[in-house]
Order: sequence, then C-alpha cells, then structure tokens
Amino acid sequence: MEDMFPDVIAASDPDRPAYIMAASGLAVSYAELTRDSKAISRLLWSRGLRHGDTIAIFMENHPALLKVAWAAQRTGLRYVALSSRLTAPEVAYILGDSDTRALFTTDALAETATAALELPEAPALDNRFIASTAAHGFADMTAEAEATPIDVEPDEREGIDFLYSSGTTGKPKGVMTPLPLNELGVPPGFYAIFYALWNITAETVYLSPAPLFHAAPLRINMAVHRVGGTCIIMEKFEPEAALELVQKHRVTHTQMVPAMFARMLKLPDEVRTAYDVSSLTCVIHAAAPCPVEIKRAMIDWLGPVIYEYYSATEAYLFTALDSNEWLAHPGSVGKPLIGTPHILDPLGEELPAGETGQIWSESPATFEYRNAPEKTAESHNDSGWSTVGDIGYLDEDGYLYISDRRADMIIRGGVNVYPRESEDALIEHPKVADAAVFGIPDDDLGEAVHAVVVPAHGHAAGPDLADELLAYLHERLAKYKCPAAIEFATELPRHATGKLYKRLLKDAYRQEA
Repeated sequence: MEDMFPDVIAASDPDRPAYIMAASGLAVSYAELTRDSKAISRLLWSRGLRHGDTIAIFMENHPALLKVAWAAQRTGLRYVALSSRLTAPEVAYILGDSDTRALFTTDALAETATAALELPEAPALDNRFIASTAAHGFADMTAEAEATPIDVEPDEREGIDFLYSSGTTGKPKGVMTPLPLNELGVPPGFYAIFYALWNITAETVYLSPAPLFHAAPLRINMAVHRVGGTCIIMEKFEPEAALELVQKHRVTHTQMVPAMFARMLKLPDEVRTAYDVSSLTCVIHAAAPCPVEIKRAMIDWLGPVIYEYYSATEAYLFTALDSNEWLAHPGSVGKPLIGTPHILDPLGEELPAGETGQIWSESPATFEYRNAPEKTAESHNDSGWSTVGDIGYLDEDGYLYISDRRADMIIRGGVNVYPRESEDALIEHPKVADAAVFGIPDDDLGEAVHAVVVPAHGHAAGPDLADELLAYLHERLAKYKCPAAIEFATELPRHATGKLYKRLLKDAYRQEA
C-alpha cells in the first residue's frame, strides 16, 4: 500500500473530481484538493504546528472540510472533527480537552465558535480560520494559506484523526490512537480492510449522506480519495434525494445508518421504484444496530449488496459480513477481522456461545481516552483486553451479535432487559417513524420500561395509537420486556450516526416527574 494519496491522482488526472457537493453541484478536483491542502499545511507549519499537534475542524458538510482534513493528514497532525450540532460550551470543552492549537470553521458556525472561544474551558487560540472572508475575529483561511511563503516546507508525514465519542451517555471522550507518522501514501493499517472488503477503487463513486465529523464517513471519504474515486457529499440526508443522486451519478458505494434505511423503506413504492439504483454494488451500514426486518427488506429491494460492519471510534474490534452471510446468521454483525471478541460476565468470567455478556476484544490495536485515565482503565482489563461497554453474544459459528449498550440496559425486578428488542419491534411498525425505550425509576421494580415514539407521517399521536402499539409489542415480546406506557414526541435526540442520546430522554423524564 504505497503512493496512496490524492497527490498521485492530481499528477496523473488533475481534473478528475475528488468530491462533488450534492446540493450545489460544486466539484472539487484532485488538483484543487492537493493544491489547497498543501497551502493549508504550509500555513499551519508556518504558525509553529508540528507532528502530533492538534487542530479542530468545526464545520457542517462544507467544501472546505476535506481540504483541511487532508492538510492535517499530510502534516503529521491530529485533527478533531467537531459535530456541527454542538453548543458553545460543548465546543469549548472539546477544544480545551484536546489541547487544540488551530480552529477552522464556517460562516454558519462562526457565532457558536466565537462564543465557545470566550468560555474559560477553551484554550487561548491565535490560529482561528474561517472558510470565507475574514469575519467574527477569524482570519480568511484561503487568503492566509495563499499568503504563506512557498518556501515553507512542512515535514510531510501521515497524521491521523482524533475523534471524540458521541457523548450519548455523558461527556464526549477523546479517543487517542497512535500517531502513524508514515511516509505520505502509506495509510494507517485499517484502510487495507476498506479496500479488501468493499472493493474501493478509482472507479468508485461514493455517496456520503452522513455528517463528516463522524469517524466512518470521514475515513471512507478519505479512503476513496487515496485511490482516485469520486465522493458525492450530501449536506443533509433526505431519502428521495439520495435515490436521485444514485441515479444521477451512477453511485457504486454508499454508507448509511439503519435510521436512513427505515426512512427509505417508508417512501411510497412509486417513489422508490422511480429511480434506477442498479449501479449500487456496495451499501455499507454500521454505527447503530439494524432491526432484522429492516435489513431483510433492504436486501429484498437492492439485492445482496448490503455489507455490515461493527466497530467503534476506539477501533478496538472490527467485525464484518456480507448479505449472504447475514441471511444465514440474521441479526449478526459478522466475524472478527481485527481483534478476538470475548464475552464476559460481570465477574470477568468468559461465557459460552449463546450467552449474553459484555463484549471485550483481544486486539493489537490500542487506544486511550484523552485526560481520562480512570475511563481508560475501566475500558481495559488485566488480560490486556479492551471494551466500549457494548453487550452481546457469539454464536456457535463465531458470529457476533450486539444486544445493547451496558449503559442502556434496564434492570427490571432484578431481570436484565435490553431495550433494543422493543425499539426494533416498534420501528418496524408502519405507524412509527422512530422510537426509544429506556428505564425509569420504579418503587417496586427498581426500574420500569418506558417508550417514547415518533408517529409516522399521517398518523396521530394519542391513546388509540399507544394502545395499538402496546398490543403489537405484547404479541411479539415477553411481558417484562414491554413498556408499561408509551408517550409521543415530534422527534428524538439522535446523533448523526443514529445513536440515541438516551440520557437526554431520561433527564427530561425526571424533570417532568
């Protein structure tokens, strides 16, 4: 795996589009991506940043985001991609925790970025750049980069992303993995899996519907750029728009989360069949567990082009499987390609196949949480194995299944309840657009099972729908797994990856109670 870098494509085919912004149609060629990322790299080097230093990218899916990411990648830096949905205090926390030395933002987010930098948690930053003309106390990124003397020559080495967990159960954790500092064109080892599993080549046209601040979309877009493919960047996911883009650009690859699958499947048949999606050869999904019937319906619709993997920002374990394997092992997330999974009980004893416990991985990959030695220690055991707190089991054939997150498990009358079971059942109901199930305090049982549902378009919230859904659940699940009550909402607090911020739902319930 040598010479895998956008510069190589820029030299041989400079006008080839590296990425196209879906809404505007703006195309960024490999020549432009290489030129601008080099200029930003020189700017950062001229400001004193060196290998291992950190920059932050606080942008929506903006044309400048990948230029900045590639600039950091080629300069041996760590780069934190911040969620565009964060508030000023959340941004300030991550900037301070990561010891960021330069911040890049956009007009749309400059107000939040400015407010964040005024908070005491934020570092004092002289290097503040905006992807537009200078404003809000931020320097014009392009003008500053172009003004940097051409004789500034960074020591070009491979950097790495430095991503924060989604914070669905508390404050985000900065996941630090070793800095590669390879020669340019020798990517981190996990890239080899992307190419082998999903056949990413120069002919790949990759539809990127998710925010680029998340690990998987960012890494896969950059994997495509290393071999000369083209990415289509959606500023915001809309199911019919995605189908239109597949047809328009003859998209070969995409990655989605199960919530996107559900929205696409709930389009009217006449809409879904109006678009030619036969160019798709690889539809990847991960991040959140996918209800079995949702995935089966996607395979029925698109054919055996659905590929699933399981991992985490920490990259402590990587499993994968294709459509045919999944049909033989429905609900599985695959067999391990990185790491050896072990299922342990609360006492640390290994459990046999079929029994549910906490997933640990015996892996050469290492990680630590920035400024959080206690959290790092909790995530590792005496055997040197690591965990992110997910719950699951292995079958007799060695396939892994994810039941839930440990933090989301409900203990009802001393019995463990995994809310994903009832969530999956609810989401499969035609009158449900989204659902969350979580535990609430109960004087008799310790915790009771509670559900919040977003009705599908055209269906009214109310007692009749609640009764219908409860009856539907009782037909499918044991009584102790079913919610005692269902309330309704217009939307749920979800991360862009599809993960639910259940702590926000629990906090809201406690405040109302």
